Amino acid sequence: MRFRTIAIALGLLAAVGVAAPAHAEEGDVAWTVRTASNTYGAERSSYSYAVNPGGQVKDAMVVANRGKAPLNLAVYSGDGFTTGTGQLDLLTKDKPSIGVGAWLHAGNATVTVAPGQTAEVPFTLDVPGNATPGDYAGGIVTALAQPDSAQGINVERRLGIAVKLRVGGALHPALAVENLTVDFGGGDATVTYTIHNTGNAILSADQDVSVAGPFGLLRTGAGTVKAPPQLLPGETWQMTVPVHGVPRAGWLTARASLTPRLTDASGSTTSLPAVHAEARTMALPWLWLAGLVALIGIFFLVRYLRRRTQARQDARVREAVDKALQAGGVTA
Repeated sequence: MRFRTIAIALGLLAAVGVAAPAHAEEGDVAWTVRTASNTYGAERSSYSYAVNPGGQVKDAMVVANRGKAPLNLAVYSGDGFTTGTGQLDLLTKDKPSIGVGAWLHAGNATVTVAPGQTAEVPFTLDVPGNATPGDYAGGIVTALAQPDSAQGINVERRLGIAVKLRVGGALHPALAVENLTVDFGGGDATVTYTIHNTGNAILSADQDVSVAGPFGLLRTGAGTVKAPPQLLPGETWQMTVPVHGVPRAGWLTARASLTPRLTDASGSTTSLPAVHAEARTMALPWLWLAGLVALIGIFFLVRYLRRRTQARQDARVREAVDKALQAGGVTA
């Protein structure tokens, strides 16, 4: 029977959060991974480095076998990417990496761990001399492939630790708000747009979305808008933001304002200048228009009636004058 492999990511220690081992367990097979304690620190939640082009890092990962059977795990690295749920994941082994996944090399392609024991997996991160400055993300992974005869597939269970790397040089953090549109219906507006990380640094952002009438009047805010995940350079994130209770005020202007948030190696966050985008749509105030049409109609009706009344009065005056002239024997 031929097997195809399906990778299941069961755990990836992220760059933020409580420092704790990632854990995978199924039946008698169970293992954890954690960062090694060394000059880079102890009980780290992930690996984070700042390296100049051409530099090198040597570090290690610790694998612990919590199961009842020996473990033989594959070890490899991969570039990181942001999933549709906003989580950091890693490329599988069969997909090519061009950043951290290509520069990080484990001391061995496999590691064998006896039950109840641990093993240290050393690795080296070699940053090329021509590496572009900026932020990169990836990780080092342990993987166990197990055949599922019933389904005809190999299920690969992966457990790894994230690696975030900042390559020295000029940092140009930048976000763009692209393809902003607004739809209006029933008193609610829906604002959609794309957040694009156009710089070379990992960024998130604080967001503010609103819809206003002409000249900025009758502004209605969307309230608290959830921040996007930390986006890697070049990544995009789709946003759909509802704005409730928007009045029909003719031309409506939707505005999205993003304040990029840059996190440095120490974990401190800096706010960058805000970026904006706008889009417009028409929301005719039908009740107002109906009232206006009614007022215009009443105005012209009153004007017509006044002119008609005036014309009748003028005719009666002319008739009276003519009669008076005829009675006096005077011809006009």
